[in-house]
Amino acid sequence: MDILQIAISLLLFILIIIPLGRYLYKVSVNDKTFLDPILNPVDKFIYRVAGIKEEEMNWKTYVLALIATNAVMTFIVYLIFRIQGMGLLNPNGIKPMEQSLSFNTAISFITNTNLQDYSGESGLSYFSQMAAITYLMFTSAGTGFAAAVAFIRGLSGKKGFGNFFVDLVRIHTRVLLPLSIIVTMMLVWQGVPQTLAPNLTIHTIEGKLQDIPLGPVASLEAIKHIGTNGGGFFGANAAHPFENPTPLSNLINMLSMMILPGALVFTLGYALKNKKQAYTIFATMSILFIASLTVCYLAEKAGNPVLVKLGLSQVMGSMEGKEVRFGIAGSSLFTTVTTAFTTGSVNNMHDTLTPLGGLIPLWQMMLNVVFGGKGVGLMNMLMYIILTVFLCGLMVGRTPEFLGKKIEGKEMKLIAIGILVHPFIILIPSAIALVTKAGLAGISNPGFHGLTQVLYQYASSAANNGSGFEGMADNTLFWNTSTGLVMFFGRYLTIILLLTVAASLAEKRAIPVTDSTFRTDNAMFVVMLISIIIIVAALTFFPALALGPIAEHLTLWR
Repeated sequence: MDILQIAISLLLFILIIIPLGRYLYKVSVNDKTFLDPILNPVDKFIYRVAGIKEEEMNWKTYVLALIATNAVMTFIVYLIFRIQGMGLLNPNGIKPMEQSLSFNTAISFITNTNLQDYSGESGLSYFSQMAAITYLMFTSAGTGFAAAVAFIRGLSGKKGFGNFFVDLVRIHTRVLLPLSIIVTMMLVWQGVPQTLAPNLTIHTIEGKLQDIPLGPVASLEAIKHIGTNGGGFFGANAAHPFENPTPLSNLINMLSMMILPGALVFTLGYALKNKKQAYTIFATMSILFIASLTVCYLAEKAGNPVLVKLGLSQVMGSMEGKEVRFGIAGSSLFTTVTTAFTTGSVNNMHDTLTPLGGLIPLWQMMLNVVFGGKGVGLMNMLMYIILTVFLCGLMVGRTPEFLGKKIEGKEMKLIAIGILVHPFIILIPSAIALVTKAGLAGISNPGFHGLTQVLYQYASSAANNGSGFEGMADNTLFWNTSTGLVMFFGRYLTIILLLTVAASLAEKRAIPVTDSTFRTDNAMFVVMLISIIIIVAALTFFPALALGPIAEHLTLWR
């Protein structure tokens, strides 16, 4: 039954993303879609009111527009957090957010990370949940999507990168809003609240009082997953019965976070007019995903040997920190999906996963290429493709080229920096946290597990994932500031570097394909690409993983 549940989920994913990829391509090239008669007047009105001119931008102007727009939005939501106690849509009397936490939260949501050092139902007013959190869930997802679209244009040989503001508007009106409306209605159908009523205080059957938190939950949950955001309305995130009440809502949430990153791979194939290239990338990502899912599922299914020795049955697997309504299969699949697609939503507490089960989400965030978030995972995978082409091309004596463009020193310097940035902003801050009093104060578990907590916190921040081990005491000046900086650099350095690479390739003259051309759209290249990804990641992260989850596993099963 577990395998059938997982297989149905993945089959539905594939059936949705193929036609969706075609639709996203039409949106990206301003081709006709069935929504145009309704939405064209809406777009024109927005352009007119906002003063947007539909003219092409070069890559520098595109990046500048992206960063400037995000900076303004960050400042606005920071102010909202600081003044939320004034009373607007604040029926529960939530107080203003502290300065370092406001900084961390604003950076977290503008970077599509959604790391939460606060508990949603007690830390934010309804106005903040809607005008700041839900707002940034749309715009940060749209920003990543726009960057991916611009990157694809550069790879396809177009001189212009489009217009960031036009892309942002079209992505919202034609993709994010329609999908969010559909998912919101489905979640309300499953019992997720959508109301502006204050919390309820009720008498339980035990004769005690209990507060029942409410709010505009379903609308936030929809864009939370559609936009691969992950920040929960409640502190327990998708493990809370009001966010994720049924196995069907669990499936809806998983598919919501999977479909757009998966569909963008096929959008690339349409843009390049090379579907085989898209199939190659999709196969690579899928193999890495299935391998990770298998390890996570088997690790959780094996249970905890310490509890077995104490005479406690582990027939159901390791159910610590998991919801019975989802079980091992639903929890393992959700864990793998949320970190592969860098969403960050959780339906179980990752801090309670078995050591190998907890290694998988950590590993996927360290790779940051297994589908990834809204376009960023695809961009990172293309970075590894260019590296693979360069290394393998030199080894067999062929000129390194990708999509008919020569790969030369400039591109490889940028790719090398891009690959090194990710481990640098994970491992260096982790080392600092482990040698400072402020960093050590946040660790709730000694030994191997404590190291894993620190690695996970910074890996989640650098990959713009946002999930946490939830054992960290992270609402402090040190953790709010350090993770805020890691989230910032993890988001914008990668976008800038890869758009620079795309611009460099776009300026080059295409080379005709011959028999000696190094193919990047066949099964052999899939094997080489996976090998390069694993080798680079292993050389970079294996020592840290060996001291954390691997050592914990060996200790547990000795």
